Formats: sequence, C-alpha cells, structure tokens
Amino acid sequence: MASVYSLQEKESWDMNTQEKIEAAGKKKEEGNALFKAGKYARASKRYEKGVKYIEYDTSFSDEEKKQSKALKVTCNLNNAACKLKLKDYKQAEKLCTKVLELDSRNVKALYRRAQAYIHLVDLELAEIDIKKALEIEPDNREVKLEYKVLKDKVKEYNKKDAKFYSNIFSKLTKLESNETNKADVKEAEPMTIDGKS
Repeated sequence: MASVYSLQEKESWDMNTQEKIEAAGKKKEEGNALFKAGKYARASKRYEKGVKYIEYDTSFSDEEKKQSKALKVTCNLNNAACKLKLKDYKQAEKLCTKVLELDSRNVKALYRRAQAYIHLVDLELAEIDIKKALEIEPDNREVKLEYKVLKDKVKEYNKKDAKFYSNIFSKLTKLESNETNKADVKEAEPMTIDGKS
C-alpha cells in the first residue's frame, strides 16, 4: 500500500517552494507533449495545474519568484494557444491578459490575444495589441501576417456595415415616401358633408 501512495502526487500544501516549482515545470512539460500530440484539452488542464502549484508565491525567495513568474508566463501562454485551438477565444483572451499583467511587453501574449479578439470581432482591441507587438518586434513575421488578417476582416466588416446601413436607409426612404403618399391621398379626398341633419 505504501508503494502506491508514494507514486501518487503530493498535494501542493505538502510541498516546499522548490518542489512546487519542480511540479509546475513537470506539468508544463506534460502539457507541451500533449499539445504536440494535438490533445489540446488535456494539455490545457496540465498547464492550469502547473500554474496552480505556484499561484501563491509570497513565501518564495526572489530567485524562486523569478522562476515562478517565468513558469506562469509560459503555462498561461501555452494554455492560451490550447484555448485558441479549442475555439475558446474568451478564455484565450483572459490567459493572455494574465501574462501581460506579469510582462506587458510579451509579444506572444499580445499576438495571441489579438487572435482571440479577431475571433471575438473586437477588431479595435486586436489592432491595439498588434500595433503594440509590432512596436516591440517590428520584424515579427507572424504578427505582420496577423495584421494583414485583421485588415482584411476590417474591410469585410466595413462592407457588411455599409450594405446593412444602405439597406436600412433605403427601407426608411421607402417608408417615408409611402407615408407622404398616404398623406397626399388623404388630402386629395373631397370632404363629404352629411346632409341629413
């Protein structure tokens, strides 16, 4: 029975800070292997578990906090990639925002959050993130390609908006002309007087 217990993972509250960092690193590696195998939902769970081990790092030394921060950034970024693959764009956006709270100049986080925003049709926010990413890394090919995708989406939505509004205006114009015609017809009808008083 004791051998079975030793194979089980320790609970995080039973671990010291270094063990928590090692456990988080192990979960990240497991997540990476699952991601490469195309098992995005399972990979996502591993990254989440990795972050949980190091979520509360107030008791960590400065060096451990540095390691913890790097792991949080990587796990959340990789989890965001999983969420994008799983079409869970809102979660991908939230995970990238967590990364940007730790590292405001993280180009991958800006890029992935912009991808999420594009899918959520929040094109202005996507543009802000892409422009910021290009300020940091002007030659980043992936970000440049995503900027082109964004511009195409904006054109597409502008065309849809233009068509939508032109349809509304033409319907309003027809309505107004019909109302005007009805009023003209009513005015043209002769008044009848009841002669039986």
